[in-house]
Formats: sequence, structure tokens, C-alpha cells
Amino acid sequence: MTTLYIFLAGATVAFVWLCIVAGPDTAIRMIYYNDTHIDDYKLFPARPLTASPAPYHFKESPDESRVPTEFVHGGTKEKLEDFVRSNQTVAFLVIKDETILYERYFREYDRQSLVQAFSMSKSFMSALIGCAIDEGLIGSEEQPVTDFIPELKANGFDRVTLRHLLNMTSGTNYRQGGLNEINPFGLHPRFEYTPRLESEILKLKVQDEPGSQFEYKSGDTAILSLALKRALKTKTITAYLQEKIWTPLGMESNAVYTLDHEGDGLEKTWCCLAATARDFAKFGQLYLNRGMWQGKRILSEEWIKRSTPSAFAERGWITSLPGYKYHWWILGNGNFLGAGKAGQLLYINPSKNFLCVRLGRRSGSPGLWGWTTLFNYLAEQSK
Repeated sequence: MTTLYIFLAGATVAFVWLCIVAGPDTAIRMIYYNDTHIDDYKLFPARPLTASPAPYHFKESPDESRVPTEFVHGGTKEKLEDFVRSNQTVAFLVIKDETILYERYFREYDRQSLVQAFSMSKSFMSALIGCAIDEGLIGSEEQPVTDFIPELKANGFDRVTLRHLLNMTSGTNYRQGGLNEINPFGLHPRFEYTPRLESEILKLKVQDEPGSQFEYKSGDTAILSLALKRALKTKTITAYLQEKIWTPLGMESNAVYTLDHEGDGLEKTWCCLAATARDFAKFGQLYLNRGMWQGKRILSEEWIKRSTPSAFAERGWITSLPGYKYHWWILGNGNFLGAGKAGQLLYINPSKNFLCVRLGRRSGSPGLWGWTTLFNYLAEQSK
């Protein structure tokens, strides 16, 4: 009984302290919703994206033999469908030359099912920054972020450019990964659950020299969100995505962007775009088309070149991971990847005019780079 009392007392103290640090509403959200999930878009305030009035449909090949049915994994041959199914996949899509070669859905998900993309959403944010630069709402990615968010000058951000944020070399005190993912007193969970996202962004500080070191952090994307919101003035980020990408690309389905709060809330652009596998694939095809879509320029080719270089990231390889640039993972050989928690993946291989979308409840046994190995194999072997 004494142990129970001690536990309850400790939990109460922790909760009270969390309420003080993050706010009672944030603390309650953390406890009630717990870990994030691909269906979280149903839980939080959101703005809708509307299917295009002129939907684009990929061609569909009747010959699935164009995709290998088996591949070598862990030293043994394994059937592709068994591998995909057994690793908690909900959607798997293989497209070559704008033609669907292979499409599967599992666990009661289907072509119309929305899935929260988690950090794969960041690649859409990169494209929106490119659109804003293309039309002059933003001068260039070399602009200091304080041109848009002057309140951050006092926290050392006058040395931080939009480019630093796109490359995650800002030097801020935001920490992500490892225990930072689950520490309720850390910034990452707080940003996920706060209904006062702008206020939390304005508390961030620069503690390392901007541009000196890559450190993956969703906080950099959150800052970009606020900067873009300011640049757009009265238009929301969701409306801008609708105008610049969703409608022009002929997206087939409605989608949603999760907000921190109802009404005038800020989009959580680092995590919380929810859409269908086919519509995610169209975004990938836009990059394969070097910014063109059905004869119309959507993104400048110069932005495509800058944001998806065919070499390693500007500062080279990072430990054992591929390079990271402009909110894309750069895989070498011209290939790149949008990647999110639990294995939400958009793989793009320009030399083969090939892309894969994999969405799932978990990454499964392959892990992120195991899936990438499979994608590389399918790109080489698909006809």
C-alpha cells in the first residue's frame, strides 16, 4: 500500500509540474492521446483539402509480372506480398513511367483511406516554400527567418536563414530522437500536443552556430510553418497547398492538415498531413517530372535541382545515414526519400522514372533503410 501511495504521489507531482511547464490542456492531451498513430488526424482540429474537380488517374498495368514477385531478404528468398503484408503495411504502391504496376492495401485500409504521413509531410512543406519563392512571397531561402518572425531576434535567430531550417542546421535548442520522443517535459512532445504552437515556437533559442551541424528536428519545420504563414498574410497554409499542389495535381481524394487548435490554428506541417497513397504518389511524380504537371509548371526546375541534388547532402554523409537536404533524405545515385514515423515512405528514383509509396502502422522488421533496399531492388528489376 505504501508503494502505491508513493507512486500516486509521484505521478501527481509529475502531472502538476507538466501542467506548469506545458499548460494543463497540453498535459491532458499528452496523457489522453499518448503515442501518435497514423489515424491521429481524426483526433485533432484540422483544415480540409478538397479533391480536385479534374482528378488525375495514373495508368494501371494489367501485367503484375512487371514487378518481381520475390526478392532476397536476410539471405533468403521471400515473396514480395508476404513481406509487405507481414510488416504492418497498410498501403504499398509501385509506379513506373506514370503507370501503377503493383498496388496493395491491408488491415482494412483501401484506396480511399487517409493515412497521416508524419515526417513525410515535411517534403510537402519544402515544396510550399519553393512555391512561395517562385512567386515572390519569399525572396529566397537565404533570407533570415527574422524577416518573417521578428520576435525571434531576441533569441539569436537573426543568424538563422530559411535554408538553415530546410536543412535542419539551425542550431536551436529543440531536441528530437531517443528519449526526447517520449519525454513529456521535452519540446518534441509539447509541439505535438500544444494548442498554442506559435507561442511555443517563439520560445525556441539558438544555442549552436547556425549552419555548422545537421541535427534532425521537427522544430525547424515548425518555424518554417510560422514564417510561411506570415508570408501568406491572410491565406492559410492549407489553402496555399490546395491552390499550388492539391488542385493542380488532380488529387483524387479529400485530405486534411492537422492544426494546433480550432479557428485560426497553425498547421503542424512537420507531421500531420493525412492523404491517400495515390495522392502521395502524385506528389512524388511531380518531382520525377521536375516540377511539371500535364504541361504546366508547378514548381520551378531550379527549386527541384536545389532541393533534391543527385549527390550527397551539402555537408556530406551524416554518421551512417544518407544526407538530408531541403526536407528530403538524399540516397545517392540521384534517388531521394520522404520519410515519416512508422515507415511512411515516398521513394523517388529519377533515372528509372520510378516511385514507391509505403504506408504502415509500424516500420516492421526491415526498418527505414531495409525498406529503401527493397525500393532500390524493385526500381532495378521492374519492367
